[in-house]
Amino acid sequence: MNKNQRTKNQSRRRFLSNSAALAAASMIPMNYGFTNPLDSQMVEKVDSNFGGVSIGTITYSWRSMPGGLENIVKYCNECGISSIELMSGDLETFLGAPENPMTAIFKSMAPPPPPKPGEKPAPRRRPEFTEEQKAQIEKYNQQMTTFRVDVDMNKVAAARKLLDDAGIKAHIVKFSPSRWSDEEIEYAFKVAKAMGAKGVSEEISEAAAKKLAPFAEKHGMYVVFHQHMQFAENEGFSYDPYIAVSPAIMFNFDSGHFWGSTGIHPNEILKKYHERIFSIHIKDKTGPDAEVPNTNQVWGQGQMPLEDVLLLIKKEKWPIYCDIELEYEIKPWSDAVHEVKTCVNYARQILM
Repeated sequence: MNKNQRTKNQSRRRFLSNSAALAAASMIPMNYGFTNPLDSQMVEKVDSNFGGVSIGTITYSWRSMPGGLENIVKYCNECGISSIELMSGDLETFLGAPENPMTAIFKSMAPPPPPKPGEKPAPRRRPEFTEEQKAQIEKYNQQMTTFRVDVDMNKVAAARKLLDDAGIKAHIVKFSPSRWSDEEIEYAFKVAKAMGAKGVSEEISEAAAKKLAPFAEKHGMYVVFHQHMQFAENEGFSYDPYIAVSPAIMFNFDSGHFWGSTGIHPNEILKKYHERIFSIHIKDKTGPDAEVPNTNQVWGQGQMPLEDVLLLIKKEKWPIYCDIELEYEIKPWSDAVHEVKTCVNYARQILM
């Protein structure tokens, strides 16, 4: 048994030994005694900083739950989370964005088949749009451009207040704006900054780095790039060329995707690039050499060295946001809020 496996087993035992206490505590809602959990005068503020390490989540983790910024506040409150990477859809809906006709179109389609273990999810098949649907989409795109360019900053202030009153900070807003017009990119950074975020996140690419870095520099913010399996799939892939583009470029290091696809300890990347890693996504996975490779697992049931990663960040006191990304299968008797809360408790037991 290697050192990583020993520490993982110790972490699991410590977590399980405290499970009874955690279960009892979980019976008391975070907003116990309050009649309206979204009333700014009555919300019990949460704090998910454990041992100096900020444990939060990307709100994508709740994609299976009803959306909306008010619900995000509720879910954070129930999970005990005070720090989020905010997906822009819930924010823009709150700000009054028009409804996307693609939502109804995709809902009417059969979902793609579930991926086989170790494989990427199959992309949703692009439908053959009718002429009427094409017109609806074109109209929506024009409406979104107008909405973004003319956004009501009073509504942004109201969105910020909703989070602030609940003690929740959005450190990133994931607008993914690299394919937008310059005016819309300007909107993304302006709104994210008004929300109190330090960065706008996007999927990593050289073109996106060159396009978005000047906007980040202008606003005194970061563009934060997220990776999937590029370290395994692209020979010689490195963060170095991106770092050379601008000091405003930072990284959202997905430690789970990295481990699952390469089998290399994520701490190797953390040690080398910690000054440029703004946040990490944390999840449990099997490694590439497992019988069922690179597959999401319930925390504590995979091979990802979660404890090593969190304890290194704690030891070195690196100001790296650690965000849960819930991607394993949720059983019918549970839901995403319950599972994220379980992950929060798992991380707490490691760090406290």
